[in-house]
Amino acid sequence: MGRAYQNRKVSMAKTAAAKTKVYSKYGREIYVSAKAGGIDPAGNLTLRGLIERAKKDQVPSHVIDKAIEKAKGGAGEDYALAMYEGFGPGGCMVLVSCLTDNPNRTISDVRTCFNKTKSKIGSPGTVSHMFDHAAILAFKGDNEDAVLEALMEADVDVSDIENEDGLITVFTPHTEYAKAKQTLINLLGDIDFEVDEIQYLPKGSTPVSGEDVEMFHKFMDMLNELDDVQNVYHDAQID
Repeated sequence: MGRAYQNRKVSMAKTAAAKTKVYSKYGREIYVSAKAGGIDPAGNLTLRGLIERAKKDQVPSHVIDKAIEKAKGGAGEDYALAMYEGFGPGGCMVLVSCLTDNPNRTISDVRTCFNKTKSKIGSPGTVSHMFDHAAILAFKGDNEDAVLEALMEADVDVSDIENEDGLITVFTPHTEYAKAKQTLINLLGDIDFEVDEIQYLPKGSTPVSGEDVEMFHKFMDMLNELDDVQNVYHDAQID
């Protein structure tokens, strides 16, 4: 799959001014994960990964604790996952992942972003078949053969494994996330994962150049301004 995944996922925010939005989006995702899979990170590996990632992104502990407490109480908003897809500037393929408590509001907001940036929103399945829904686990190490052997013995379906500059990266189908992560923990102990995510990885790339580049950045900025948008995935290759 290659390490292009690092460049094909638009982060939730990049600047200090957007920290509040980062906190809100992490809080929402942690709440949903804890409510669905339990509030104990030891038994909910998805929640554990989210918490670890939030801490690396300097999300305050009180934000994390508040989201878990809300899930523990069983109250709060009823968020649902919503995925929108289509073609962005230059014809690149785009997936917009949202958590929403008001689908009508969310689709309207997302459609506006498409309409104002020479883009076209599509129906479900328009471009999603051109992405792999994958789990990515990366950690420091140098013996990928031992890692692969352990994963295979645990009957984990490994799509790819890389070792570059002392960083081992394991790619599996998203359905194998929990099994793969637990196998790695059993093998290596308390791992400090450099990457611990489930993403949509593009199978190819679409060159974006000229005036479309500026429009592409505007499109991404508009999407990331929306509270309901958690992540944006694309296959754009910026020239």
